[in-house]
Amino acid sequence: MKLNKELRIAVSGKSGCGNTTVSTLLSEKLGIKLINYTFRQLALEKGLTLAQVIENAKNDDSYDEYVDKHQVELALKESCVLGSRLAIWMLKEADFKIYLLASDEIRAQRVFNREGGDLDEIKRFTEMRDSEDSRRYLKLYGIDNEKYDFVDLVVDTSKYTPDEIVELILDRLERLNFIKR
Repeated sequence: MKLNKELRIAVSGKSGCGNTTVSTLLSEKLGIKLINYTFRQLALEKGLTLAQVIENAKNDDSYDEYVDKHQVELALKESCVLGSRLAIWMLKEADFKIYLLASDEIRAQRVFNREGGDLDEIKRFTEMRDSEDSRRYLKLYGIDNEKYDFVDLVVDTSKYTPDEIVELILDRLERLNFIKR
């Protein structure tokens, strides 16, 4: 796989849409850096749970601002796949933007499969997290994360495996002359 130019790809989707999996596989196939700096990584760095970071972020904008600024700074340094909830909005310089989606039920089931726990609790947590994320994004940046009609590719991840999604993306990148296989 050869890049025809420096390439920055932004991949977004809500929790459980396959964002991390697809971004990781895509960066590996392209041989470029993966940037996936999220509240999860921030929680690990601060020694907090993800739920604590989300709760803290309700009243402290510095959590969002740090994560969002830091990931864009990293992405501007080199060819990369930036995978985050706001990547398609925040990385204005992205050459190719992808939005991944799936039903609430499928998303909750994926989180359950990945992390275990109580499925009903995961559904409630996911619903709360979606609501809080949307509220914060609108407040902080004026971003409505339900509006993604400007992206280059929208993929319903319930219809394809992660490998098939990556192939769809690579096919499109090749047709647009971003890569040569």
